[in-house]
Amino acid sequence: AALCPCRAVLALRGGVLRALCGSVRGLAAGTQTHFGFQTVTEEERREKINQVFESVAKKYDVMNDSMTLGIHRVWKDILVHKMNPSPGTLLLDVAGGTGDIAFRFINYVRSARERQLQRKLRSHQNLSWQEISESYQEEQCKPLGDSQVVVCDINKEMLKVGKQKAQYLGYSEGLSWVLGNAEELPFDDDKFDVYTIAFGIRNVTRIDLALQEAYRVLKPGGRFLCLEFSHVSNPVISRLYDLYSFQVIPVLGEVIAGDWKSYQYLVESIRRFPPQEELKAMIEDAGFFKVDYRNLNLGIVAIHSGFKL
Repeated sequence: AALCPCRAVLALRGGVLRALCGSVRGLAAGTQTHFGFQTVTEEERREKINQVFESVAKKYDVMNDSMTLGIHRVWKDILVHKMNPSPGTLLLDVAGGTGDIAFRFINYVRSARERQLQRKLRSHQNLSWQEISESYQEEQCKPLGDSQVVVCDINKEMLKVGKQKAQYLGYSEGLSWVLGNAEELPFDDDKFDVYTIAFGIRNVTRIDLALQEAYRVLKPGGRFLCLEFSHVSNPVISRLYDLYSFQVIPVLGEVIAGDWKSYQYLVESIRRFPPQEELKAMIEDAGFFKVDYRNLNLGIVAIHSGFKL
């Protein structure tokens, strides 16, 4: 009986703590942010962005080609060449639902492995025909070596499109698909050699949390690479870019995808995204070292790079 008052006090304290935690979560959920040029709560933003990508998923690749005149393909090629993955690399591609970076990674590693085999055969001129044949058979069995790419995306429709493309193009080995949030990745610490996010980080509600998660899941020595629309410094080019973005892209969205509003948001989200130096500082704040960036096409896009040391 003497313990009852203590239990009552503990229960009261527990109730107060739970109430306080609930209040904090409520405040967090109600934190103001932006969706394009609108002011919304963080939860509303997440829901709206999810709706955008559910809406545009099936026409996403066609619209990318139309909006950038196909140049987005070159930008992604440059990203993978900058990564320069070797056989054995474990890549996490976040917000990569349609598979563009993953497929390029697989092609790059296959080519690197083929070059390794050619060098090996040239350095052993006395190999028999049987030994050469066995080497090629091994290459056919494991064209990626131990390399793997995990595509992680928060949107089911984007992942669905990516899986369909992979099946159609014949990509299967070394490729997996995971539904997950960049702000709370479903992976262990120190797991991946490289983390990429291409044209996805500006759609993350809490960029700081996404960067912290990127740092967490990378191995020591791992590399962070971000390809994203950025800020044009030349005032004349910037005005022409704005004119094209706001007057042409939403029209293309309506004509090709039947969705004006989603592409209006995508343009607005680019203008609200931090400029190159500010994003660099955010990446450094997350713990990355040797952070730098490379502007492409006068800063229309930029590739930021950093290392977990």
